[in-house]
Amino acid sequence: MVKKLTKHGNSLALVIDRPILDLLHIDADTPLEITTDGQRLIVAPAKPSARRRKFEEAQKVAHKRYGKAFRKLAE
Repeated sequence: MVKKLTKHGNSLALVIDRPILDLLHIDADTPLEITTDGQRLIVAPAKPSARRRKFEEAQKVAHKRYGKAFRKLAE
């Protein structure tokens, strides 16, 4: 697939077609990692950092253990 860049303010933008976004489960909130091998631009969904994974795991444990208390505090 050959694409052209689109002018977006003082920058250029690459429009990614919906079927590709759906295939990769990418939406407007998905963080993307952009790298290059020196000749190609590589765009991929960013993997969460080790610190983020630890935080999310701790959050799951806290919600499992204290979920009822969190709901009461939210009321």
